[in-house]
Amino acid sequence: MASLNGRIVNLMSRYVPGVSRRATRRQVAQFRSSGGTNGNKLFGKPTFLLDVVGRTSGESRPVMLMLVRRGEDLVVIGSNGGNPQTPNWYKNLMAAGGGHVEVAGERWSVRAHELAAGAEHDECWALAAAAYPDFASYQELTQRTIPVALLARG
Repeated sequence: MASLNGRIVNLMSRYVPGVSRRATRRQVAQFRSSGGTNGNKLFGKPTFLLDVVGRTSGESRPVMLMLVRRGEDLVVIGSNGGNPQTPNWYKNLMAAGGGHVEVAGERWSVRAHELAAGAEHDECWALAAAAYPDFASYQELTQRTIPVALLARG
């Protein structure tokens, strides 16, 4: 059963997305101005900054994401809080093929690889859901299959 927090985030992503966008801008500013020492958590869980080029604007689009590691790679989940639409940052990431991340004050470029259904996808989904259980709630609350990708240094 979907968690209360998962349901609240889901409703906000569907009906008041501007609130989430403003919160993200505020968190990005706090993260950047502190060198990653502030604004690095969401709901008590660690986050990181992803900068990706917008597929139509060509401008850098920052987003704060849940920090889930798989060895040297980062696992990203295109949940959008369980919204019926895949988030724009994820579409931008796939179109660009990568971006730049900042984790704990260290910045590097990444290549993105979307995971197809199978063992690797399932492993990464399990890692993400263990780190942030609301991902499972979001999947319950949407008809689409939430995409999973790996970010590798590159």
